[in-house]
Amino acid sequence: MGNKAAAILPQLVLPSNELSEDMAFFTKLGFRLDNIFPADDPAVAIMSGYGLHLRIDKGAKCPAPNIHLLTDDPAALAGAERTLIAPNGTTIQLLPRSYQLHRPATQHKFEVRQLQDKDPWVIGRAGMLYRDLIPDRLGGSIIASHIRIPNGGPVPDMVHYHTIGFQLIYCYNGWVKLVYEDQGPPFILHAGDCVTQPPEIRHQVLEASDNLEVIEIGVPAVHMTTIDHEMTLPTAQIRPDREFQGQTFCHHQVAAASWKPWRIKGFEHRDTGIHQATKGVASVQVVRPDQSVEKPQTSSHDWDILFSFVLKGSLDLQVEGYALKQLKQGDAWVMPPGLGSRVVGWSEDLEFLEVGVLGGF
Repeated sequence: MGNKAAAILPQLVLPSNELSEDMAFFTKLGFRLDNIFPADDPAVAIMSGYGLHLRIDKGAKCPAPNIHLLTDDPAALAGAERTLIAPNGTTIQLLPRSYQLHRPATQHKFEVRQLQDKDPWVIGRAGMLYRDLIPDRLGGSIIASHIRIPNGGPVPDMVHYHTIGFQLIYCYNGWVKLVYEDQGPPFILHAGDCVTQPPEIRHQVLEASDNLEVIEIGVPAVHMTTIDHEMTLPTAQIRPDREFQGQTFCHHQVAAASWKPWRIKGFEHRDTGIHQATKGVASVQVVRPDQSVEKPQTSSHDWDILFSFVLKGSLDLQVEGYALKQLKQGDAWVMPPGLGSRVVGWSEDLEFLEVGVLGGF
């Protein structure tokens, strides 16, 4: 297959009315002329540049295409212009080569998403099923997904990375086998465990149990996923303290966790270590009642985003200015900063995941 591919030269066909004008246009953009024929009355010119091979053909019966040239120095090609139109109608757009992460301002709101709402599960990357836990994504500042793989086995994933500000994978049900750049051999993420995926760390999903479910948080909602065709995991080096864009990899295991009093009386939490690993960008905790007789007081927060998901049991949430919300396993909510809320009732087996994210990175 490799030898056959090396012998193939793809060409992008462009129509032409005046070949000389089109050739002059593309020459000015940095393309070179490779072939031209017939000699007595040229009708076809083959030009190449930037990995593209163009067949500019007066006999072509096709619409003029739109070509993106990715560059971090567009002025060197076209001065102040960012969109150019060739004589044959081909549109050339000069776009950034380096992906720029954009964090939109959070559009704060209180919102509840319940499993009983029967939101559709959609097929996403690598055949996984996705349920959106914040449909409007707070203006694009966050995406929270409930992800399922009903049938276990090997996962058709490739080594890849995300250009992102913060990303969390919390294993909700079942198990998943993962491998990360410079973090040692593949390992199993069990139910109750979680990992952060620091910006641009290479990783791969290898295998999953039947009925795997994870909660995945990404900040911002729109971010780039890039396939790394060159890297093979695991890597030879093991560097647990390596920083990726200022963050370190964090693997929290429920089997080794300890419970401590939470910031609100009446509850306790297990901290995941993510606040330290992200240098304060995010905080991830699992919370449960501590069986004390004290009723939790009304509280608020000063995070930019505070997302919660009911892992087990149920709770009654009273939020200032809203009717009582009765939440059960599989339900999620986001709480804007400064808005008072109080848990006024809960089941003994209640556990919920809380993810707080700052406004900047």
